[in-house]
Amino acid sequence: MKEVITTDEAPAPIGPYNQAIKSGNTIYVSGQIAINPATGELEMGDIQIETTRVLENLKAVLKAGGFQLSDVVKCSIFISDMGQFSQINDVYSKYFDGHEAPARETVQVSCLPKNVNVEISCIAVQ
Repeated sequence: MKEVITTDEAPAPIGPYNQAIKSGNTIYVSGQIAINPATGELEMGDIQIETTRVLENLKAVLKAGGFQLSDVVKCSIFISDMGQFSQINDVYSKYFDGHEAPARETVQVSCLPKNVNVEISCIAVQ
């Protein structure tokens, strides 16, 4: 059985997908980008500001499903420039404790939706 998770605290999907799907004790959160849910505008210009918005959106979707960041077991990070890896990690480490951080991969891609610089998705389990 699966349950669609939605919240106004994160941006609405920009395609044919849901913000998240919960199945049993697991939630699968779709990739989040730096859209401010209150304004619908992108928060770009500085990779750390952009990454913060992405993680806040991710956190909001998790919360809507009854989960929190400490439940995350896997993140996938897609970035447009591997040269920004350390700056993204600086922000990411404020959301995920180092010794209990989830598994993850970071992949450089040629283009992301709306030409953003970072997109993050996750899987969380309770």
